[in-house]
Amino acid sequence: MSFGLISELERGLGNPSVLSLHRLAEALGVPVHKLLAEPDGDAMVVRASERHIMPSYPDADEDPTRLVRRTLLTPRAQSTVQLIRSELPPGFSNERTPFRHVGTEAVVVECGVLIVQHGDRTVELHEGDTMEYRCSTTHWWANGLDGTTVVLGAVSPFED
Repeated sequence: MSFGLISELERGLGNPSVLSLHRLAEALGVPVHKLLAEPDGDAMVVRASERHIMPSYPDADEDPTRLVRRTLLTPRAQSTVQLIRSELPPGFSNERTPFRHVGTEAVVVECGVLIVQHGDRTVELHEGDTMEYRCSTTHWWANGLDGTTVVLGAVSPFED
């Protein structure tokens, strides 16, 4: 599935095929009926014990010591923003598999040092530093510390 199709579905646009729904449900690890059902209970609240652990970056299988733990802090239901907590192990970099997608991202370094490559610009962020950038420009992260770096990121499917 393309990022464009996913973005349209997140915004309530488009009409996905049954095959697309099956692929999306499989990628999210939920049954198809969950994608079609109205949210039940308190869909605005995510309890700490119910947080969703997101898949690691694509090249992480090559070196298990570089696995990033990404936790979705906001509800998994349709939303205009996702808040993600990422724990980057020493030596982590996704330079070989940079991202480029629709949206805007804001990050704050909770602890450690985050190196952000955004297009031709390299920025080193330290504890408490923040950065916002358009995701349609190729970007990648690296841990600039010998220890774990923790980053909080807010991702919106919109660009201004």
